[in-house]
Amino acid sequence: MLGKYNTKAFISLGLTFILMWISEATDAHVNYNYTTKPRVVLPPNYVKEMRPPSKKGSPVIVDFSIFVVDINSINVEDMDFRVDMFIHQRWMESRLEISDDIFEEGDDYVTLLPEFFDNLWQPDPYFLNSKIAEIATLTHKFTSVTLYKNKTVRYAARMHAIIACQMEFQLYPMDIQVCPIYIESFSSNNQKVKLRWSDSGVTLNPELKLLQYNLGQPLELEESDGYMPEKVGNFSRLTVYFRFERQIGHHLIQTFAPSSLVVMLSWFSFWLGLDAIPGRVTLLVTCMLTLVTMFTGLRADIPPVAYVKALDLWMAGCMVSVFAALAEFVVVKVLDVQYQYQVNRIPKRISNMEKGQCATVASWEGGAVRSRKATQTPTTPGQTSLQGNGGPPKPARRQSLLSVAWTDTDTGVEKIMWREIDKVSRAVFPILFFVFVLLYWPILLMKSS
Repeated sequence: MLGKYNTKAFISLGLTFILMWISEATDAHVNYNYTTKPRVVLPPNYVKEMRPPSKKGSPVIVDFSIFVVDINSINVEDMDFRVDMFIHQRWMESRLEISDDIFEEGDDYVTLLPEFFDNLWQPDPYFLNSKIAEIATLTHKFTSVTLYKNKTVRYAARMHAIIACQMEFQLYPMDIQVCPIYIESFSSNNQKVKLRWSDSGVTLNPELKLLQYNLGQPLELEESDGYMPEKVGNFSRLTVYFRFERQIGHHLIQTFAPSSLVVMLSWFSFWLGLDAIPGRVTLLVTCMLTLVTMFTGLRADIPPVAYVKALDLWMAGCMVSVFAALAEFVVVKVLDVQYQYQVNRIPKRISNMEKGQCATVASWEGGAVRSRKATQTPTTPGQTSLQGNGGPPKPARRQSLLSVAWTDTDTGVEKIMWREIDKVSRAVFPILFFVFVLLYWPILLMKSS
């Protein structure tokens, strides 16, 4: 009996020690969890799908700001541009229970891991007119969550996006493209969430430079409510307008100055006589082909549009000027051919007539009149007429050349029409081109401004 009693006592004492050890281990485990779990405690009834409570049913205010790091790849063919930026969102989350001991001395905020953001309610803004928008990553996503003592949540992320922009090219190459970025809440309408620009709004990198554009300052910011029929409701929307002003210096050097020199080069043909036909034709045709090649290369820089651009008008004016010089050469050549034909034809007729008179005299002396030929009778001064059988008078050389040559009544010098046309063209063509330039640039500058 005594042995059985000692055995039971021993078993009971062992069980007691085991229970005490389990109790201590459990306490130690609880204390370990308490010291390692986050000390930013979400309330037990916290539901991240529900927005933070607001006064009298007013929407949750979400402050939004952007820092633009870089703008590149302004693509006129696809009508979009790429922007690299930091975005910041800030809102009040009154349901958080934050202990003061999580803040370092002198700080009123603490930065947590991005994974903590997944446990919080968060707004859902998106870029309405973006083709691609994603958070930058290297080994992890570049995001951060900052909590403040006043229960403000601040979310930051590094993003890059490709934004669509409806571009207009009527004034190209002095066009100004106004490209907006629309930021809108996706699922919460304006009665639940309201987006607004923070005090910093949109800030540009001071070292930001664009190759062919100047970025207009300051940027225009706008807050509005947009109706979305797809989502059936009004949604809070933020808008920032980027103003891209194309730099004209590149086109002045590559387009306007060379084309103007080509047009001026075509004017040299007016000083070349018709005895230099190969050189004159080569000069004008080369000028025309140069303008066509230049115009074809410029059209590759912009998409084919259905309307006329300012550059089209300039190139058309230059090509018309060179084509008119080529047409002027054709006209003066035709006049010269007509002049040379008549100059060579009339002396031949006079020579034939003189031979006919000699034959008539010889036959008269032979005692028999074989034919009657025309006799030359004087007419008005400076004019002779050839008559035969009482026929009408024939015009002399000066009258027959009246359409292509004439005699100056003051100097008595013979003037040839094609030479006079060349002389007039030397002044008329430059004057007309300069008038075109004086009309083109003021109108273009006025419309672009």
